Amino acid sequence: MKSAPRLVRRATPELSGWPEAFPPLLARLYAARGAVGIEQAQPRLANLLPPDLLAGIDDAVALLADAMAHDRHILVVGDFDCDGATACAVGVRGLRMLGATRVSHAVPNRIVHGYGLSPSLVEELARLEPELLVTVDHGIACHAGIAAAKQHGWKVLVTDHHLPGNTLPAADAIVDPNQPGDRFPSKALAGVGVMFYVLLALRKHLREAGRFPAGVPDLSQLLDLVAVGTVADLVPLDANNRALVGAGLRRLRAGQGCAGLRALIEVSQRDAARLTAADIGYAIGPRINAAGRLEDMALGIECLVTDDATQAREIAALLNEINGERRAVQQQMTDEAERALAAVSLHEAGSSRAAFCFFDAEWHPGVVGLVASKMKERLHRPVIAFAPAEPGSDRLRGSARSIAGFHMRDALAEVAASHPGLIERFGGHAMAAGLSLPMAALPAFEQAFGDCAARWLTPELLQAEIVSDGELRAGELDRRNAELLRDAGPWGQGFPEPLFDGEFDIVTTRVVGERHLKLELAHAGVRLNAIHFGGWEGTAPVGRVRIAYRLEPDDYRGGDAVQLVVVHREPA
Repeated sequence: MKSAPRLVRRATPELSGWPEAFPPLLARLYAARGAVGIEQAQPRLANLLPPDLLAGIDDAVALLADAMAHDRHILVVGDFDCDGATACAVGVRGLRMLGATRVSHAVPNRIVHGYGLSPSLVEELARLEPELLVTVDHGIACHAGIAAAKQHGWKVLVTDHHLPGNTLPAADAIVDPNQPGDRFPSKALAGVGVMFYVLLALRKHLREAGRFPAGVPDLSQLLDLVAVGTVADLVPLDANNRALVGAGLRRLRAGQGCAGLRALIEVSQRDAARLTAADIGYAIGPRINAAGRLEDMALGIECLVTDDATQAREIAALLNEINGERRAVQQQMTDEAERALAAVSLHEAGSSRAAFCFFDAEWHPGVVGLVASKMKERLHRPVIAFAPAEPGSDRLRGSARSIAGFHMRDALAEVAASHPGLIERFGGHAMAAGLSLPMAALPAFEQAFGDCAARWLTPELLQAEIVSDGELRAGELDRRNAELLRDAGPWGQGFPEPLFDGEFDIVTTRVVGERHLKLELAHAGVRLNAIHFGGWEGTAPVGRVRIAYRLEPDDYRGGDAVQLVVVHREPA
């Protein structure tokens, strides 16, 4: 129902300033992604942006230092996604490393409490008798929950990275690089990155106060968790985030990750020594996320805070089972969305439909974000998927996913401003957001959201593009380059994994599973194995094709074997 994507090649600037021995292929790829020189291409922890540029950081440190000095109960309140879970684990582990003795954690249940620090969650937390709440990966929009916490007499420190609304909540301190007046150059920190930065600033304060006579704690031990949360949350991997993620990956590859992450790597059948950001995004992150989608994220957080390897393996096995259930639920819901789509024309009243909303009364609210993501990829349109907040509820929870050039949170803000009372609550980023509204309001919201998308989106933005790094010569399609590309990351959001294109002759094809296509291709006298996931279209392709592909080591075959992972195929 959408036009075929257009294959375009990324422009490469002039190469200069790179060491003579530096691989030319990597220099070309890095430069095309905006990295000028090796320091930007492969950033180091020594070049991290300083914490003192974050607004509110001094107030945050003062709150935490005072709580520690008076042995107050610090309660770290996480969120029910991977970023929130890793941020919670970093907060708990880091505060204990720095000397806090009364630290515990809690997390909302998606079905019971909804998102963030809600008044209902606050009432449940009262039995724990906290004295300082530290929110991680949420809080910037939790006005009512923070007000309820203050009524209990608790101090509240908000650490978040989401965009604020028109007003800030009445917390005692707020650290969020996206709040008004913040001077921190990178607005791309994930929630786990913000919490890590708070710990860096707290450690500096405590060190200057002489609180570490036995030696300064090594907070780099937390970077495995920072890497996982940052990659899983799909924030842009700018130089600062790449330094954090790269250091975390090195710890994981060396087997130095926490017990829970080591167990998750094992249960997902990944090779820790060759772990990549893609492995985090497709294998580790989803298993942590599954707990918050179908069960209770407390299980995922417990996996990340335990130091007991046996317990970590038991929890990881359970998370693996839950993730299998999540995949089945997601596939069923996506199939239902596809059936609904089949009844809708992309061209209504002579104009292109710019956005889509999907709803089913039987859908699970914890999985709608994945459905929205799948349909967004399918349609190259902004998509919002809705489900009842709980079975039988007349309130809907929606999860939104966007395309480049359409700022989802700003769009929801415009709809809310032009149609007061239509949306009960919303928040998020440019590419992803969440909202809630009464079921009766869905038709009016769908119309208003579609009108907004039609005004904002141009035909150019609605044309999907696959951006390639150009062609690889036959002599470059080897194991050395495949391993070089794998290890040269981290690649990810805003710093995309290398993708190449070229023309190949099809030698043989066969179907793998029900939807995947295994190919043998020929190029300049060289034969290569290739796999096109989801590439079976009912008939076998023949002749000559143009493909966009990733070059990867074929570890299954071993030796010098490589494999082309096809992401797009069209007749040559």
